[in-house]
Amino acid sequence: MTQPGFILARFPHPASLDEESLLDQCGAAKGRSGGPGGQHRNKVETKVTLTHEPTGIAASAGERRSAIENARVAMRRLRLALAVEARAPVPDGDARSALWRSRCRGGKVSCNPEHWDYAALLAEAMDMLAACRWEPGRAALRLECTPSQLVKLLKDHPPALSRFNAERMGKGKHTLK
Repeated sequence: MTQPGFILARFPHPASLDEESLLDQCGAAKGRSGGPGGQHRNKVETKVTLTHEPTGIAASAGERRSAIENARVAMRRLRLALAVEARAPVPDGDARSALWRSRCRGGKVSCNPEHWDYAALLAEAMDMLAACRWEPGRAALRLECTPSQLVKLLKDHPPALSRFNAERMGKGKHTLK
């Protein structure tokens, strides 16, 4: 069960961890998933659910016939869910990570949403937005990118944009599309 806006007591954000470090913080469960898939679908337990124990945020995958493939998909979904739902503290001063600096040049953030780095960049952006009271202009200034690039990063993962807009609405601010 996710806790909206779960605040992490430590840095770095779990979405920025390597797979092995993140798995060390997770519980894993296997099961069977329903739905179409033919006679082989329910013979083996290929559904994988990963739960990040410090936050309780979980993600699962069961649409593939291989538990290994489902574990990879569940890990990606977990990293994205952590990026959207869990907030890590932002240090004073230049808070940009080495990853952010390598992916942001001339105000433009370059990362395909399918790339492994995307969840870590999204988490960093969401943390900075939260620290800047969900004002994209202030957050973009601290991240040294343009506000439109920051919002574009959120738009690449619709749950992130929804979360951003929900936070802004809660503060009486207009939403962005």
